[in-house]
Amino acid sequence: MCEFINEKKGNYIVMSVERSNRQKAKPTRKVLLIDDDASLRRVTEYSLHSSGFHVLSAADGKQGLTAFQADHPQVVITDIQMPGMSGYEVLQQIKAEHPETLVIVITAYSSVEKAVEAMKQGAYDYLVKPFSRDELILVVEKAFNLLGLQEENHRLKGELEHHLDFSHMVGISDGMQGIFEIVRRVAPTEASVLITGESGTGKELIARAIHQGGGRSKEPFIAINCAAIPANLLESELFGHVRGAFTGAVHDRVGKFEQADGGTLFLDEIGEMPMELQPKLLRVLQEMEVEPLGGKVRSVNVRIIAATNQDVEVAIEEGRFREDLYYRLSVIPIELPPLRRRAEDIPLLIEHSLKRLKAGDKVNFTDAALDCLLTYHWPGNVRELQNTVERMVVLNRGEPIDLHHLPAKLRSTSYQSRNHVVELPPEGYSLEAIEREVVVQALERNGWNKTQAANFLQMPRHTLLYRIEKYDINKP
Repeated sequence: MCEFINEKKGNYIVMSVERSNRQKAKPTRKVLLIDDDASLRRVTEYSLHSSGFHVLSAADGKQGLTAFQADHPQVVITDIQMPGMSGYEVLQQIKAEHPETLVIVITAYSSVEKAVEAMKQGAYDYLVKPFSRDELILVVEKAFNLLGLQEENHRLKGELEHHLDFSHMVGISDGMQGIFEIVRRVAPTEASVLITGESGTGKELIARAIHQGGGRSKEPFIAINCAAIPANLLESELFGHVRGAFTGAVHDRVGKFEQADGGTLFLDEIGEMPMELQPKLLRVLQEMEVEPLGGKVRSVNVRIIAATNQDVEVAIEEGRFREDLYYRLSVIPIELPPLRRRAEDIPLLIEHSLKRLKAGDKVNFTDAALDCLLTYHWPGNVRELQNTVERMVVLNRGEPIDLHHLPAKLRSTSYQSRNHVVELPPEGYSLEAIEREVVVQALERNGWNKTQAANFLQMPRHTLLYRIEKYDINKP
């Protein structure tokens, strides 16, 4: 059972349908019908309504355009020959303002050539008077099906553009899967991200994935290593300079912020940024304005992703990093685990490296060699593993890779056959020497990060600091 309700909106009529069985509402499919023939208009309205369409009707072109501007229907059906504004003019105005709208024209049998002309001007299809209800519904259903396909295509294109590519990042461990999920969530946002982790863990790969998965993916991704540029040149690299700003400035230079305008700026090794430059960086992040050396203030629009292998909170305690800058950068913190904490990923990483080197099935590892690779602590993390695999591929003579093919440092630190935490020599050993060696190894394995080394040794940080001072241990 259906009840038709006529509601007047301005100079046009909207006919809606209320279904007594209260079926679940479907997406509204709006059709605007423009025809000066009142009898034909009423019949067409009824046919469309009975097929589930929401119809707006108008008696002439001017009323039709008013109705279109108010409700923006997806499909318009208009007679070609009408007093005042013709169907041609209606078609032209609608397609000029909303080219995605599909327009179906109505014409008399003797004027089919006018419908063909309308098709040339952008009409989707035409109906020839007199037309049956089936012909009408078939044409309108086809129009909405096309709109649905276009919308789905647009959605899929958007997903493809913002598809996150993890092909260069391998990991089945819980830690890496958790990081991938964070990246998926943060990529579409504009939030600043601070990526921490030891050298070689893949911080820039994560930064690039975040950029690729966001709305700025078609804009530049500019990376700068703050530790690789002398302190006196870093300001010019970041903010740029104008000719004559200082000795040697023979031409204008665009800084990294302006190069990344509209896109993403990746500040690698942000923990190494000189203290005197940090307030200027903070101001840029707050105001989104840069001032080139010797130049005028310029607005920029960039997303900031920073990375460091340092413990920034410790750097703040030691007065080497501004706390307000840290909180500005670390809206979303991401900590990458070292490779030794995700040993289950090592076989996949080896396979990935072999594919990257196009070694394929040409290289095989014995169980002993693979066990050694799994138990090595990898202070250089994924980068060290990739370099090790590449070395073995280059030097391989076609035989399976065994223990003696591995670098000496891997073999010497392998724990594959040990049943004790420490193997003491028969002649004995100094406890203090053992303790000092344990502390040094813990620091080396954790990139000389004292907090991580203390966690590794399962002791409070202040206890570790005491032993470092006691044994006069210094980073080489």
